[in-house]
Amino acid sequence: MAAAGAGAAAERGRGQGWSRGQGGRRRSLEEDMYRDAEEIEREKILLGSKTSSSEYKPSVAPEMDIMEYCRKEWRGNTPVAKRMRKGYEAVAQKFASIRRVRGDNYCALRATLFQALSQATQLPTWLQSEDFTKLPENLLSKYDWIKQWQLKQKLGRKMGEISDEIKEYLMLLRKKWKYISEIKGPIEKQEACDKLFKNEEEEYSLYEALKFLMLNTAIELYNDDKNGRRVPVFSWLLFARDTSSNPCQLMHNHLNQIGHSGGLEQVEMFLLAYALQYTIRVYRLYKYGTDEFITLYPNDPEEDWPVVTLITEDDRHYNIPVRMCQETKL
Repeated sequence: MAAAGAGAAAERGRGQGWSRGQGGRRRSLEEDMYRDAEEIEREKILLGSKTSSSEYKPSVAPEMDIMEYCRKEWRGNTPVAKRMRKGYEAVAQKFASIRRVRGDNYCALRATLFQALSQATQLPTWLQSEDFTKLPENLLSKYDWIKQWQLKQKLGRKMGEISDEIKEYLMLLRKKWKYISEIKGPIEKQEACDKLFKNEEEEYSLYEALKFLMLNTAIELYNDDKNGRRVPVFSWLLFARDTSSNPCQLMHNHLNQIGHSGGLEQVEMFLLAYALQYTIRVYRLYKYGTDEFITLYPNDPEEDWPVVTLITEDDRHYNIPVRMCQETKL
């Protein structure tokens, strides 16, 4: 997978604003932010500076024609470039445009949440539960190790502080989801989503809420398995890893790293889907021509789960297809 990603980066086109420091062209900061996390970190080291909150740019770029984007990105004649173009052509049969997503280690959460909110028409049942905002308090009362949850790169909080802050994030998630789902007009709904993803403080608070929901789901699945209940196959894979044999390890080695030193691995895309009770459909462009070109998380979705669609070239960075050309059903 890493080799595919490296080859893809090497073979991209050199369109203005998207050259990778080659060909004598400089990218604008506005376009740079949609690159993958490794490139962004290299850029930070070289520049030695960070964008201030007053200069915060939208984390989801305006839409552009999907084939125009493809032509800018993939101009070579190598097998990788040809495969990518074929993949984009297939996606273009269903979607007319693409929106680039900020390329930090939150991009999978960002792309999924943006799509879910963009098409939300009602508040999900799990968000309506009276116990929803009590999750942090309830989990911390049972699992002392959750006190080591890493929240916005601040360590060493007291148990009460962690519980209260996560509760605020969960309440914000419910509030924003409810507000956007009640907007009837598609243009107004999209404008509300765009506005939310221009607000750095609120946006990153929502990602912390999603990460905590993933932890809660992981704990439920782990306990169900230990108690002999039926669990989805991905749950076995999630806890079969040496780095996440139980929820505590999953938190320390994976969930705490999301947004900091790493993004979501494939098995964690399943966990995100179960936490949100959404089916995440991903066009995996480097898998074009195989059975894995269109991958569903989970691969046996519940019929009543809404579907969101993402695009990836390497299973690390995700963008968003928009403007569906025709109705697509699972």
